[in-house]
Amino acid sequence: MKRLPPRRENQDEVAPSAAQAPARAPIVGQRATLEPVDPARHTEGLFRAGQDGEGAAAIWDYLAYGPFPDAAAYGTWLEAAARSGDPLYFAIRLDDGRPAGIVSYLNIHPGNASIEIGHIWLAPFLQRTPAATEALFLAMRAAFDELGYRRLEWKCNALNQKSRAAALRLGFAFEGIFYRHMIVKGRNRDTAWFSLLAEEWPLVRDCFETWLDPANFDAEGGQKTSLGKLTRALRA
Repeated sequence: MKRLPPRRENQDEVAPSAAQAPARAPIVGQRATLEPVDPARHTEGLFRAGQDGEGAAAIWDYLAYGPFPDAAAYGTWLEAAARSGDPLYFAIRLDDGRPAGIVSYLNIHPGNASIEIGHIWLAPFLQRTPAATEALFLAMRAAFDELGYRRLEWKCNALNQKSRAAALRLGFAFEGIFYRHMIVKGRNRDTAWFSLLAEEWPLVRDCFETWLDPANFDAEGGQKTSLGKLTRALRA
């Protein structure tokens, strides 16, 4: 099994960045597609996805907005999101047509070739599915392979253990805690920082492709090898 090299501090010279800002264009996968948010197309479906099902209320625990009392209120928020360039929001649409969540690019710095994915929420019916993993993989792959970034960030409330575990499962490395970083919904937020670097991405991408391969799933849809096992081995 290949291993990722250890990170090191340096002041190496860096060529001018050729990274590009992400475009308002779909990012298409096999199980899911990322679509630039469109209130006319997405409001009703995303509102239902964020309201229905066991665990739906918990979606909003660590986000700076929500839950929303009705579709009209969510539509107002989505209209502002659709006008935003940073964050740049995408709706996750499944292959059966259902809107099922949100992911965005933010802290977009082409000059430093650094970008973050965040504002992520997944409907209960999407959580813990191959489509959920593929949706995040699509955003990660585009950042490195198409847009040319050298650093991809993941940040979350330090108390959000599910998000922290997700970052590690997806191949990110933990960098530390920024204490007293933000005030969100009237409460302190300490922020956990994670990153993935361009030189680490090819091996992490291989883990995703191995895990997403239909051959990794049995007839009942159960995984044969976990993605977390594959990515943890890279940093062992």
